[in-house]
Amino acid sequence: MSVVFAGYRPGALASVVGLHMEYYAREWDFGLAFETKLASELAEFLTRFDPERDLFLTAWRRGALAGCITMDVSGGGIAGAHLRWFMVADSARGSGLGKQLMARAISHADSVAAGPVWLTTFAGLDVARALYERFGFRLESEADADQWGGGVREQVFERPAPSFLGGDI
Repeated sequence: MSVVFAGYRPGALASVVGLHMEYYAREWDFGLAFETKLASELAEFLTRFDPERDLFLTAWRRGALAGCITMDVSGGGIAGAHLRWFMVADSARGSGLGKQLMARAISHADSVAAGPVWLTTFAGLDVARALYERFGFRLESEADADQWGGGVREQVFERPAPSFLGGDI
């Protein structure tokens, strides 16, 4: 599969939202509450995007979005860099694209953020969880809170700073 990696380009925001909705509406029955939250938070991130610290990575195949991932370093807060909006298109699943996107995002965080990385997700996304754990993330908390409006159990995963940065991985 020939993939072109890029950052932002016109239409990327809509494509990222569409890619998420294609999966989450079909598999988890997420609707308007999730879509508007996703679109507004992604738009806010892109508006304040700092190219020296943050990462907005898209992967395109034949002009269509095949995957995306974001590392919000400047807005991640005291918990460290915030991994967000990680998704691979149905057509690219099993191709290794998710691993490539994750590797690039973690490398970026390690070189720029010099600290821990965290993400929020929900129970039931077992393939994604296995990939997170492969990259050193650990489940730190789980709650019935559901910020996405889909009736799911929210989880927070954290990846400590790598040992070469003074953390313990």
